[in-house]
Amino acid sequence: MTAAIRATPRTGRCQCRNIQFTVTGVPDYVHTCSCRDCQSLSGAPMMSWVSFPLAGLAWSSGEPSWHYTWPDSKRGFCPNCGSQVCALDDGATSIAVTLSALGNPPELVPVNQSFREHAVPWLPQVPDTRARS
Repeated sequence: MTAAIRATPRTGRCQCRNIQFTVTGVPDYVHTCSCRDCQSLSGAPMMSWVSFPLAGLAWSSGEPSWHYTWPDSKRGFCPNCGSQVCALDDGATSIAVTLSALGNPPELVPVNQSFREHAVPWLPQVPDTRARS
């Protein structure tokens, strides 16, 4: 992340507004994912994610229903409208939130694309712009 992205509180929601939440903390690893689960769950070629400290998450309205897509990773979605809002690994200290649930804030730009081998060939891939040490 660049220094310009601050740890300001951000609000998010599902499409029908049944689930609403606030996340605080420094956003980490903004990226897209082209895994088969993201593709089938979203009905799109990829999903976009950003992680926040789990301790900085507060549900202000409703809570997601959970579905395990990996043995140790579950997706949170609205039981009313079906919107994907988050993903959480068992034992994690951070939660991944979809950029769509946050309203696609312009300062959160993906720095990488996961599961490139499953990406559709007709859409350019997100370049890996992560800083290397």
